[in-house]
Amino acid sequence: CNKLWNATRFVLMNTEGASFTGAPQPKTDAERWILSRLAKVATEAQTHFAAYRFDLLAQSLYEFAWNEFCDWFVELAKPALQGEDADAANSTRHTLLFVLERLLSLLHPLIPFVTEELWQQVAPKLGIDGKTIMLRPYPQPSDFAGQDYAASEADVEWLKAMVTVLRKIRSELNVAPSKTVPLLLADCGASDRERVARFDSQLRFLTRLESIA
Repeated sequence: CNKLWNATRFVLMNTEGASFTGAPQPKTDAERWILSRLAKVATEAQTHFAAYRFDLLAQSLYEFAWNEFCDWFVELAKPALQGEDADAANSTRHTLLFVLERLLSLLHPLIPFVTEELWQQVAPKLGIDGKTIMLRPYPQPSDFAGQDYAASEADVEWLKAMVTVLRKIRSELNVAPSKTVPLLLADCGASDRERVARFDSQLRFLTRLESIA
């Protein structure tokens, strides 16, 4: 609940004065990745409800909320929010709000009071004028039909792996978090080179790199 509260504060701080309607049209791989993960967790929730496996439901939603939204998507959103591409920044703001609102709805049967309080602050930014989250349609797999972001999912999983291992190396070598360092990549394949070029700004931002060669 604390993690969810802090992530919501981050989203609200970065969407101050913004308002959107409908589903986002993602501009970045990170947005496509989190929307794909949202669709999958909605499917998992439906399956666990049908089987009365509320333990598995809670675990599935916890993993999505903590690891994928609050940790990774919040981190991956920062380069876009602070970058020079205004369209990507605006789209990221919309996706942050949209996924958060749907996540709060998914979690509401399990943690009703916290989700209601947070939803009251998020909903107006999406043009939702309902009085309570209890009357919002529960997310269904069919809500996300037609989305095929498999390529973006694979690319972002690669980016996550890169960021994780680079941060581990920095920690093991006691490199100060504020210090920028050069990155030298060896034995890259064609797909690695393409991804390095595409995620250049994200890698530099998230792992404090001064250069990539």
